[in-house]
Amino acid sequence: MPVKVYKKTTPGRRNSSVNKLEKNFAHPEKSLTRSFKRSAGRSRGTISVRHKGGGHKRLYRMIDFKMNKIGVPAVVDRIERDPNRSAFIALLKYKDGEKRYNVAVEGMKEGSRIVTEEKAPVKAGNRLAIKNIPVGTPISLVEMVPGKGAQLAGLPDHP
Repeated sequence: MPVKVYKKTTPGRRNSSVNKLEKNFAHPEKSLTRSFKRSAGRSRGTISVRHKGGGHKRLYRMIDFKMNKIGVPAVVDRIERDPNRSAFIALLKYKDGEKRYNVAVEGMKEGSRIVTEEKAPVKAGNRLAIKNIPVGTPISLVEMVPGKGAQLAGLPDHP
């Protein structure tokens, strides 16, 4: 994934960089979006918290944190930027025709095949039980309570 390095125009911009997508898709999957109402520092219409509000209007992408399509293989259709979170999201097309958004993990790219099973192969994007993951393998999107959905995100390995 390319990295955008900012010019040193101010002290805050010095040494700052962000991940960048190769392609930007203007329109999210319409069936997986909802309107997103923000209060913007107001209660009952009057400003109650200063310096809040403004910004660009954004749609909420419905992310599948439960990942409950067991045994149905999926293909990553595209990787998108989500304005509501810092992680990228992947649009998955399941073999039965359903589409869902999931949080994209490092190593996931367009055309990758993923599956959710008890004993799925260990590779980027596959979902399997923690007891079947070898020690030392980086993990992300962990359920604290079975069936509740992913609540913990893994941290990248930094020296």
